[in-house]
Amino acid sequence: MPGFNVAAPARLCLDFLEAQGSRDLERARSKCAPGFRMVFPGGHVFTEFTELIAWAAPRYRSVAKTIERVEEAPLGETVSVYITGTLHGEWLDGTEFSGIRFVDRFEVRAGRIASQKVWNDMAGSR
Repeated sequence: MPGFNVAAPARLCLDFLEAQGSRDLERARSKCAPGFRMVFPGGHVFTEFTELIAWAAPRYRSVAKTIERVEEAPLGETVSVYITGTLHGEWLDGTEFSGIRFVDRFEVRAGRIASQKVWNDMAGSR
């Protein structure tokens, strides 16, 4: 993710997203704390990347992120990292999409990602 001059917690989250996007799941997993959880729109909770991939499979062929902003908010021993931008990719029928807004909020503790919460406008874009 070139172009962002960020501190260690934000860099960790950007590296995580890059690994996740390239399906380097072992690299992504290495950035996560024990008990890591991902929460996606609709309250879908995942603790394993294979669960997330299976959930996403009937929704779209591919999705990628264009990152526009990275912010950190220290809260005691936790740092919240907000990454915002837009999604682009391809629906199952082959139609391309782009410009769909997203927000990822990470909680970083002791140098590892404890959680990721995802908000986006995908459902309203279909």
